[in-house]
Amino acid sequence: MGFAVVGAPFNTLTVEHINNAGYVGLWRTSIFCQPSSFCVKSRPPVKKQLIRAEAANVTQTRQTIEECEAAVIAGNPPPAPAVPPKPHSPHGTPAISPITILKRPRRNRKSATLRAAFQETTISPANFILPLFIHEGEEDTPIGAMPGCYRLGWRHGLIEEVYKARDVGVNSVVLFPKIPDALKSPTGDEAYNENGLVPRAIRLLKDKYPDLVIYTDVALDPYSSDGHDGIVREDGVIMNDETVHQLCKQAVAQARAGADVVSPSDMMDGRVAAIRVALDREGFQDVSIMSYTAKYASAFYGPFREALDSNPRFGDKKTYQMNPGNYREALIESGTDEDEGADILMVKPAMPYLDVIRLLRDNSSLPISAYQVT
Repeated sequence: MGFAVVGAPFNTLTVEHINNAGYVGLWRTSIFCQPSSFCVKSRPPVKKQLIRAEAANVTQTRQTIEECEAAVIAGNPPPAPAVPPKPHSPHGTPAISPITILKRPRRNRKSATLRAAFQETTISPANFILPLFIHEGEEDTPIGAMPGCYRLGWRHGLIEEVYKARDVGVNSVVLFPKIPDALKSPTGDEAYNENGLVPRAIRLLKDKYPDLVIYTDVALDPYSSDGHDGIVREDGVIMNDETVHQLCKQAVAQARAGADVVSPSDMMDGRVAAIRVALDREGFQDVSIMSYTAKYASAFYGPFREALDSNPRFGDKKTYQMNPGNYREALIESGTDEDEGADILMVKPAMPYLDVIRLLRDNSSLPISAYQVT
C-alpha cells in the first residue's frame, strides 16, 4: 500500500491508500517520490509493537462481523471510553452567553498538530490527513475495489493503524464508517446516535491518543437506506433543509464524542452556517469545520462507496454535487462556505481539479485541503 498525495500549495493535504507493492501498511519499504520532488526514503521493516502490554495475554476468540453487528443492532454495542468531563474554569470566571460569531481564526491554532498542519510554505507528514474506514467487526476485512486497503475493526485494527501512522509523522485521521444495513433508514437517524460506531471510535482514539486530531465525515449516505447524502422525497428530490437539520445533530454528536474537526461532505446549501450555529449553541466553539466546498460529481468515488457500502440505490448525486464542467461555480461555493464560518475549504477529487485548487488559493486566505481519490 502506498499513498497518492495531492494538495494546494502550502496547505493541508488529504491522503488515500493506493496499491503499491513497495509498501506494506504504513511502513516504507522502498523509495517513493511525488511529482513535487517530495521523497520518502526507505526504512527497514520493524516488528509490530503492541499498543498495550496486556494485549499479549488476550486469548479470547474474537467475534465474527455478523456477531458484532447483531449485538449493535440489538442495542448492545461493546463498551467504549466515556466522554471526558468538560474542563472547569477558574473561580471567578464570569458566566456569559457565548459571543455569536461565525469566524474564529483561533480554531486553526488550538493544538500543535493543527498549527503544524496549517503552517504555510511547508510540506511534511504533518500536512496529511489519513482516511480510515471502520466497521463493527473485530477483524479487518479487505476492500475489493481498493487492493491493499481494509475496513478496520474499530477496537483493534483502527488503533494499530493509527499507531503506525503516528510513527511516520501523520497525526490527523478522518473516519468513514460502514454501517450495518439494519441500522440504515430513509432519514439516517443512526448518524447522530451518540453510542454509534463513529462516536465510540472517536472516544476510543482520544483515550489512546489524546493529541490525535480527528476529522469526521458529516453526511447521511453511510446511514441512509437510499444511499444518498440527504433525505429523499418520494419523487426522488433530495430535501435540503430537512437534511441540514439531521446533519446538525450528527455534527454535535461527533463533537460531543471528541471530534476536533467536522467535515460536511453532503453539498447541501446552508449546511456550514447551520452546523456552526448548532456547534456553538452546544458549547463547541473550538470544533472546526472543514467544508467539502468544491465536491464534483465523479466516477472516481466508486471504490470509496464500495468501502462504505453506500452506493445510491437509484439515480445519481448530480443535483447536489457540482457539475464537472463548472470552474467559476467553485467561487460561489467557496465564498458562501467562508462567509458561513468554514475554517478549511476542500476540493475533491483533487488531481483532475488542480485548476480549481489554484483558483480557491488565489481567492481565499483559508487553508485549502485537497482530497485525492484513486
